[in-house]
Amino acid sequence: MPRKGLIAHREVKADPVYHTQLVQKFINCMMWDGKKSTTEKIFYDALEKTRGKGDDDPLRLFKKAVENVKPLMEVKTRRVGGANYQIPIEVSQDRRTSLSIRWIITAARKRGEKGMTDRLAGELLDAFNNRGTAVKKKEDTHRMAEANRAFAHYRW
Repeated sequence: MPRKGLIAHREVKADPVYHTQLVQKFINCMMWDGKKSTTEKIFYDALEKTRGKGDDDPLRLFKKAVENVKPLMEVKTRRVGGANYQIPIEVSQDRRTSLSIRWIITAARKRGEKGMTDRLAGELLDAFNNRGTAVKKKEDTHRMAEANRAFAHYRW
């Protein structure tokens, strides 16, 4: 985080298939070693696998899954008088989206299915149905913020 000024946010161009920035951000975050075409194939195949299982429109399923994982509150460590306190703060809209994307990708990579396509499809379906590792991560974050609500007056 810079000490001076604000960071200029770059606009992400929309993806070629669904024409949304959210899908392109997800693909960019999932990409390893600059292999975007491989990542796009994995992502679009995963969305096609979810077509009949959760919702008829895979894009709507994807958006709902990301929305279900977005956290509202998180804790931030603050040192006050020689003690460290976990202070609950609200999460900004950009950070909500990036955290949910990151949590879905991390949870998908840790799943036990054979390929990344199956893993991502399974995690998106779980997130759509409000279960799975990514949703559990969100609930744990909310629980931690709720438990430390007594220290909210240390917020700045």
